[in-house]
Amino acid sequence: MAPTHVAARTLDTVARSRVPVPHPEHLVHLQFRRFAGCPVCNLHLRSFVDRLADVEAAGIHEVVVFHSTAETLRTYTADLPLDVIADPGRVLYREFGVEHGPRALLDPRGWPAIARAVRHELRAVRRGVRPAPPTVPEGGRLGLPADFLIAPDGRVLAAKHGAHVDDQWSVDELLALVPVGGEHRA
Repeated sequence: MAPTHVAARTLDTVARSRVPVPHPEHLVHLQFRRFAGCPVCNLHLRSFVDRLADVEAAGIHEVVVFHSTAETLRTYTADLPLDVIADPGRVLYREFGVEHGPRALLDPRGWPAIARAVRHELRAVRRGVRPAPPTVPEGGRLGLPADFLIAPDGRVLAAKHGAHVDDQWSVDELLALVPVGGEHRA
């Protein structure tokens, strides 16, 4: 079960900086992804990077959590202009009710995204842009995505627990959740 309110905390990023959640001046889009190097996660995050100006203009700060170690994540996320958090013990995953299980990969609705993401990653690996995804990822392949939109006062304004590997908010879906007129301000 997802929390309705998030207690203030400061998280350490893999880039060795710190980020407050909730953020005192911005909405926080807290994304839970799978493992470092996950092709579907990478493709999804690249869509957010491509539209980061739109996300930031809406007053949203991106924070992305993976169930991999910081050391491994640095290999795959060094070029992402997002706050990336390592949670190999899945402490945050448990707190936010984020699940893992076979349906992550077995649900046919996720298969087109898997095929698209693998093609995209293979091209990037061949060009030397990114390292190949791990053959045996830390924490396994069966994580499910989840998204939370958190107000500066800690209220969870919206939440989504994914039913399969590609069941997460798009940029447009996230932007549609932003309260009109700055009502989210603490």
